[in-house]
Amino acid sequence: MTDEEALDFAIVVYREDERWDAELLPVALTSDLQGLVKALRQQPSESGTIGLVAVGDEFFVALRVLGERVDVFLSDIAASWDFPLARQVLDYLDVPVPDEQELDEILQDEDTALPAGDLSIFADLGLDEMELGILSGDVDLLPDEVLSSIAARLGFSEPFERAIESVFD
Repeated sequence: MTDEEALDFAIVVYREDERWDAELLPVALTSDLQGLVKALRQQPSESGTIGLVAVGDEFFVALRVLGERVDVFLSDIAASWDFPLARQVLDYLDVPVPDEQELDEILQDEDTALPAGDLSIFADLGLDEMELGILSGDVDLLPDEVLSSIAARLGFSEPFERAIESVFD
């Protein structure tokens, strides 16, 4: 996918009958954290429901809903200045949005993305904190590419890729 093709998408991933499945969610949810959580809660799943959101070539959000528990991971807090979803995630995590000086310091090194949230969100599924940190910090990868790597590592690459392909249908 080239930069010109980078787009916003939200995908719900869940387990049913010991198999992973994934479905595309309405694109409006790429800017609505509460709507995302509500959509994930509506999908029954054996091991919690996963939400994966890419916002263009800017950042991604991963969510995991298990009962009343909601874990959230944001790939780059700098996105909170320009994108409602990133700001909502920081608010949810009770992490202050960086002020202009802090943002300048963060952006001083263009090869750095500063994540926020639960790095251990997928640890029980086989993706540890260090791996997620390395993946999300790779500024040469677009958000959809990082999410594709996460999907492969967690074992739901095929349903994830099918859901992505439906964006282009």
